[in-house]
This record gives sequence, structure tokens and C-alpha cells, in this order.
Amino acid sequence: MTDVDPTAGPIAGPTAAVLVIGDEILSGRTQDTNTNTIARFLAALGIDLMEARVVTDDHDRIIEALDALRSRWDYVFTTGGIGPTHDDITADAVAAAFGVALPEHPEALAILARRYGDDFNAARRRMARIPQGGALIANPVTDAPGFHVGNVFVMAGVPRIMQAMLEDVAPRLRTGSVVHARTLKVSGVGEGAVADVLRAAANLRRDLSFGSYPFGHGSVGEIGTQLVIRGRDAGLVEAAAQDLIAELRNMGIDVAAT
Repeated sequence: MTDVDPTAGPIAGPTAAVLVIGDEILSGRTQDTNTNTIARFLAALGIDLMEARVVTDDHDRIIEALDALRSRWDYVFTTGGIGPTHDDITADAVAAAFGVALPEHPEALAILARRYGDDFNAARRRMARIPQGGALIANPVTDAPGFHVGNVFVMAGVPRIMQAMLEDVAPRLRTGSVVHARTLKVSGVGEGAVADVLRAAANLRRDLSFGSYPFGHGSVGEIGTQLVIRGRDAGLVEAAAQDLIAELRNMGIDVAAT
């Protein structure tokens, strides 16, 4: 895979990072799908996802990563570590990072009390602790809320719960211009055969991003590469695609646009 000038042109919209928290991700026990979901969610809002990290359930490491990300990007989205068990320490770490207390939030307490009734024990009550000044993020799946403090949005690690929480997050975000993309499928040659023409196109149009993503294997089945052109101006993206198609066909290379 080759990306040519992936940061070509100024970043025109808000920026974001994802912080995935959990030993189960790093051990390989659980596969992270939340980053992909959040990336697609942000792309539709014109928000550039610039970085993603995964950290273990360690108080100091969560703070370290959170501080680095929230100081650099407009938004940070965390997933994992807000449940009722002893290793759910995200709320504690976020409160420490912001230097605020971690009291029980009256609204969160009421939501959880209604949800669990007579089964509302001390462990479940931990989920009502919200960093001072934080606002709740609604959880329509299990009711236990996430929260938003500063530029940090703290959500559940369970994918279907996290995805449902994004509905409440969306209206709180500053949006930007959506990125448009065209994909050209080049067949019959490896990416090395198109590297020079792709680089020339990228050098000519520095306000766009050009990427090359090979597929297949040299000894088995079809080989080729997908060339992806991305940018915020749909007209410029289309013009670049047409120019690249013409150049590749002049070279006798089979190319199809999608």
C-alpha cells in the first residue's frame, strides 16, 4: 500500500482522534471495530480522523494518551472502560486528566436506579460517577450513560452501544466539508507500474490526496491496484480522476472507474 502526499492541502475541517481502552483489545481476545465505525461517522460530518491509539487498562497510560490527543486534536473519542467492574477506570482517568472531581451525577444516578430497580448494587452505581462539569451521553441500548467533558467524548466499548451513543454525540460537533473520493481499479499490473504516474498526478494537484492499494498475488488470480483520489472539492477530484484515467490508458494499462 502506498499513499502519496496523504496530507496534501490544508486540513479544512475539524480534527479528531480515537482512544480505544482495554486489555482485551491488546491481548487479541476482542477485535476493535469501533475505530472503523467512528471513522465513518466522522467522515460523514466532514471531521478528519487524524490518529487512533489503543491503551491498556492502566490509569497513568490512559491519562498520558488522553492528554496527548486532546491537546493536539479538536475532539477525542474514547471507547471502553466505563462499566461496573474494577477494571473500568476510564472515568477515573478522565477526571484526573482534567483535574476535576468524580462525583455521582444526579441524572445518571436516576437513570441507573430506574434501569436496575432492586438490583441497583454498588458496582452498578459506579457507572453514575461523571467528571465534574461533564454532560451525559445518552445510551438507548442499556441506559448506562457515557459523558462529554471538554473536547473528550467517553463512550462504551461494546460496539452496538457505542454506535447508538454516536446519535447523541453528533449534534454537539462542529462539522466541516465532506471529503469526496473516486476509486480507479487498475488491473493486470502491480502498483510499481503506476507509481510514477501517480506521483506526477499528486505533485500536480497538491490540494488532493492520492493513494494506491494493491490487491491479488503475482502467482495466483488477478493482480492490480486501486488508486484512490480524495479531496473536499468534488469537481477537482473528478477532473483528477479523468486525467489519471487518460494517462493510464495512454500507457496501455486497463483501468475502470468506480
